[in-house]
Amino acid sequence: MSIRVLVADDQEIVRTGLTMILNAQPGIEVVGEAEDGRRAVELARLLRPDVCLFDIRMPGADGIEATRALAGPDVGDPLAVIVITTFDLDEYVYAALRAGARGFLLKNAGVDLLSQAVRAAAEGDALIAPSVTARLLGAFARTGPRAPAPQPVDPLTDREEQVLAAVARGRTNGEVARELHISLSTVKTHIAGLMAKLGARNRVELAIWAYETGRVRNRDGLG
Repeated sequence: MSIRVLVADDQEIVRTGLTMILNAQPGIEVVGEAEDGRRAVELARLLRPDVCLFDIRMPGADGIEATRALAGPDVGDPLAVIVITTFDLDEYVYAALRAGARGFLLKNAGVDLLSQAVRAAAEGDALIAPSVTARLLGAFARTGPRAPAPQPVDPLTDREEQVLAAVARGRTNGEVARELHISLSTVKTHIAGLMAKLGARNRVELAIWAYETGRVRNRDGLG
């Protein structure tokens, strides 16, 4: 089965380019295109794609609003959303992740990273452009008055702490397994346990919690 993707961007040439690139990848199929956020939400609810690829700056409703409508905290059956933009601005990235996005990419990311992000999102992973991951999460975890991060219902084990740190650095399940010399199924079990303990819905929320609690610092994610 192909990964079904919905592409939303207000520039036709960008939509066309993304569609051509994705359709050329094995096992990926673009099933819809939208020129603004409102239409993107309508199509997403109608088509139920495996992954939504949204630009941030769009008329009507922007990519953040569309993401929140489809993947926000109040959505019972959230869709996988990747936000893609020309603008490497911290507030955009953070807002996208807080709205429920499973990935964040810049439009100059390249074909390989785009394909990897789509596949990761479809599998429940999260991929954020390496150039922004640590800087963004680390910076926002330290700025402004924030409510204390929720504490886990049960203490994290040493292995869960290791898996959490790797996830917060943007590693995929496969990369975590290789780094920690454990099986892929064991990684998935630990991540499921972390989500249950922390009340997180996805890997991005795990990463944000790790930064907010000081478990992973900005410099840790740069390697």
